[in-house]
Amino acid sequence: MKKLLKNNTVLLVSSLVFGVIFGFIMKLLPNNLYIDEIIVNGLMRLLGTGFINLIKMTVIPLVFVSLICGISSFGDTKKLGAIGVKTVMWFMVSTIVAIVIGVVCAQIFKPGAGLNCEYEIVNTVNSQESKNIVDMILDIIPSNPVKSMSKGNLLQILVFAVFFGISLGTMGEKSKKILDVFETMNESIMKIVMFVMKLAPIGVFALISITVYSTGTESLLGIIKLIGVFALALIMHVIIVYCGMLKFIAKIPVTKFFRRYAKVAGVAFSTASSNAVLPMSMQMMKEAGVDSSLYQFVLPVGTTVNMAGTAVLQGLTTVFIAQAYNINLSFQAIITVVVSAVLASIGTAGIPGVGMVMMAMVLESVGLPVQGIGLVLGVDRILDMMRTTVNVLGDSVTCMALARTENMINLEKFENI
Repeated sequence: MKKLLKNNTVLLVSSLVFGVIFGFIMKLLPNNLYIDEIIVNGLMRLLGTGFINLIKMTVIPLVFVSLICGISSFGDTKKLGAIGVKTVMWFMVSTIVAIVIGVVCAQIFKPGAGLNCEYEIVNTVNSQESKNIVDMILDIIPSNPVKSMSKGNLLQILVFAVFFGISLGTMGEKSKKILDVFETMNESIMKIVMFVMKLAPIGVFALISITVYSTGTESLLGIIKLIGVFALALIMHVIIVYCGMLKFIAKIPVTKFFRRYAKVAGVAFSTASSNAVLPMSMQMMKEAGVDSSLYQFVLPVGTTVNMAGTAVLQGLTTVFIAQAYNINLSFQAIITVVVSAVLASIGTAGIPGVGMVMMAMVLESVGLPVQGIGLVLGVDRILDMMRTTVNVLGDSVTCMALARTENMINLEKFENI
């Protein structure tokens, strides 16, 4: 029993269930001052909004520091050569396609439609709809990075972090001391994130109970529909992108590859951590006959920048939350979602739960209510396991494709696995 209580997944699911039950009980009781002011807008709002504020507190430092660490890890871009450029480009294209698939699926199936969640703040998503593409690009280039940080302009912060990370990565030994500082800061911020995520069951209970109290059963149907649409979007991405890469670029039997990947997928799904499964992915590539110099570079980079499964969820969930709050996303806002989700995916650490923190960044980039995360936080562990499995798959598929194009694979060894 004690072991179950320490299991964060069990606690999150339990808090979701109890939050639903508590919300229904409050809804069935006669409306009075005690329920509305003291429980819903008092205690539950304190716990739910307090948890959301703690998530928002970590967003800017986490994005800035982790992105610098991730970008700088590439080292000198000239030394990376053709393989480095191909790796990054394939990861970026895969991520962009993933976000587009997520957004399109959300627009087609509309999992958030009908929830009618309330949002007190005036909608600002379409306030800049008249701007052209040049103004949109200029808006993400920071003229004063410090001002961008103080105002919480996340896109500008991301752009500055990318340039900062590239410059540090090209300085060699000169930047080692400051990179060590950033790595230490990154670890420290991650500890804060993990502490905040330990409070997630309390936040989930409060947020879900408020949602059920205000919207009823529609919220549960929307969450179930979201999970189904997410699974469909992931399958589409795997078939279109990864099976396509295996068949037409790597030119290897798709079924044979997936049989080998099944063991890695089991660990990825159960741990929901790209970092935890990295040694198994490397062993798989070794047994498949891939040159060690290639997979030792591609796979670690992939755990940092190749988050296609996470990107699908970010695109899908952003539109889902917009639909839930009856906010129409403009074309500019959707482009902003794509850009910010790509950059957020680069900075997403390969450990469970961090995806929701990066999700807050994407929501804020288009002015959507961050409290909308509460709609999906209770089932995030399920979503996390699904997206991590696809993230890890993408790393291995890209490595196989690169190995074939660069003639860095022993095909006879692969045929014998």
